[in-house]
Amino acid sequence: MVLNVVWVGFILIGFVVALVRLAQGDLAIFTRVLTALFDTARTGFDISLGLVGIMSLWLGIMRVGEQAGMIRLFARVMAPLFTRLFPDIPRGHAAGGSIVMNFSANMLGLDNAATPLGLKAMRELQEINPTKEIASNPMIMFLVLNTAGITLIPTSVIAMRQSIAIEQGLTSGFNAADIFLPTLIGTFISFTAGLVAVAWAQRIRLLQWPIVAFLGGFSLLLALLALALRGLPPKEMADMVGLVGSAVILGIIVLFVAAGALQRINVYDAFVDGAKEGFQVAVTIIPYLIAILAAIAVFRSTGCMDVVMAGIAAAVAALGLNTDFVPALPVGLMKTLSGSGARGLMIDVMKTYGVESFQGRLAAIIQGSTETTFYVLAVYFGSVNIKNTRYALSCGLFADLVGLVGAILVGYAFYHAS
Repeated sequence: MVLNVVWVGFILIGFVVALVRLAQGDLAIFTRVLTALFDTARTGFDISLGLVGIMSLWLGIMRVGEQAGMIRLFARVMAPLFTRLFPDIPRGHAAGGSIVMNFSANMLGLDNAATPLGLKAMRELQEINPTKEIASNPMIMFLVLNTAGITLIPTSVIAMRQSIAIEQGLTSGFNAADIFLPTLIGTFISFTAGLVAVAWAQRIRLLQWPIVAFLGGFSLLLALLALALRGLPPKEMADMVGLVGSAVILGIIVLFVAAGALQRINVYDAFVDGAKEGFQVAVTIIPYLIAILAAIAVFRSTGCMDVVMAGIAAAVAALGLNTDFVPALPVGLMKTLSGSGARGLMIDVMKTYGVESFQGRLAAIIQGSTETTFYVLAVYFGSVNIKNTRYALSCGLFADLVGLVGAILVGYAFYHAS
């Protein structure tokens, strides 16, 4: 519903502005709009096709990891943390296992596997919910941490950056994974903000050893990585971040394949099964991507986007702040409403400023470290007929806001020259 309003609004507002420009003597305005529409339709199709290979590769590897039991192992490692965050779930209840599995899949970028696990967790949480139409404490904690959850590997963002880089002729020396560490930091900031907000509302004591160990250990790791990179010029820092990201991703691939071989599963067949799903995912994206890119094309080609950006830039400049982040800001604002809408805006920023530009990298970091809060809450609560969501939305939006500011600051720290 929200995306429908945004889509219709972009086109109708753009058309009205085009009529005004025509009345002012701009006779080429409709030609520019039409050209932009056709160009973005082709671009959306090309980008989606470019995703086929990368998504097939990654989902194939993830299927190997699933069958090798690596996700179950990851779930067992995370279990002590989640039992403290969900004290109202009876020990040994099935909901606890589904929650851990859902978060494990999300952290590894297994979106398709994470959603059914999350819906299963919601149904199991509803079983122990004393008031069936009102969200329980565990439901709210689960959904806020789900929307603000840590993403170890922003698979789709990396895939899109690679696809656009090829289109822009960056065939050598480009590393699509160089946003790995900044995105990881951004998601950790968002996760911590969501955790603190819900824990405060539910009076959950955060000074418990599994929670302190997790937050402290993760913070220490990120601090050490940031310290090691401090003082490097932006270009060298980008190269080092890209090296770390590539090493982590390659390490996970080798680990999953090796685990599959040790478990004596048919690694090749498992990979092919997952790769088939990757092909379907990439093809499914095409109509959604073309739809949002078309609306953005009308909005941008008529000058509306420039007016909005100029207004935001003026407000930011009036505060004495640098305005280089402004072109990427709409990605974060849209992400709370629509993942596909934010994806389209991210691609628009990358194509306008370049995939290796500060704005292009920042848009990717924001896309990878924020979540579609309204969509997730609607789908998950709707699946169990929850009418009163209490403070779930406010906590989720707080985490989004903190995550967006954090992503911008991280982008400046890693990629801005001054």
